[in-house]
Amino acid sequence: MKKLVAYITSGYPEKSFSIDLALALSESGVDTLELGVPFSDPVADGPLIEKANHKALELGFKFSHLLEISKSVAPKVDTLWMGYFNSFYQQNLDKLIPHAKELGVSGLIIPDLPHEEALAYKSLFNSNNVANISFVAPTDSEERIKEIVSESQKFIYMVAYTGITGSGVSEDLQPFLSSIKKYTYTPVYVGFGVNQKTAKEKIKGADGVIVGSAFIEILLNDSINYKQKIDECSALAKIIKYEINS
Repeated sequence: MKKLVAYITSGYPEKSFSIDLALALSESGVDTLELGVPFSDPVADGPLIEKANHKALELGFKFSHLLEISKSVAPKVDTLWMGYFNSFYQQNLDKLIPHAKELGVSGLIIPDLPHEEALAYKSLFNSNNVANISFVAPTDSEERIKEIVSESQKFIYMVAYTGITGSGVSEDLQPFLSSIKKYTYTPVYVGFGVNQKTAKEKIKGADGVIVGSAFIEILLNDSINYKQKIDECSALAKIIKYEINS
């Protein structure tokens, strides 16, 4: 069974909504939830996620809200934190990673923490059984791919193309996938540009997909109420889960 990872922006439009949405997505086929940590300059994210980040911050998001959401969600659905390094660093990683473990959070996704710099925190993550998800991109050499994936945990975040999340770029991913799988048995999940229209193509040869902007687009629709947003996100999750497994 191919896996579906869903990204949502924590605390947008409010904390209780994030909890309700997370649990609804879990019931609709989402295997892993990516709780995004709102940040002022989310450089790897496209305009939709960037807009949701800014709106969450304007509404008063605090890091403590992420912890509260995780406390309600992580015991019920596999949960990751996705954020930029400064957000985590400010919380004191020596205390934060053990706290993540206590909450039941299984891993972190930090797109602006290069592999070489992440090695400094390897023992901290490993000793707490919290994964630091590895990224590989089409611009990486084969030698670098081998180095990155050799000790990868949980899954490898395969960037489907060079750019930002949410774009609809189409590329032949098979050579890239082959170069990754040559060196690891860790599952490879495809991110960037995955939606209900592209999921079936993106999943070829991969073990899962990561979907963010397609969900955030629904959350940003101010013409529908909270219940409708949750219903539409749930329906989308079911469609994508079907597409990647049919």
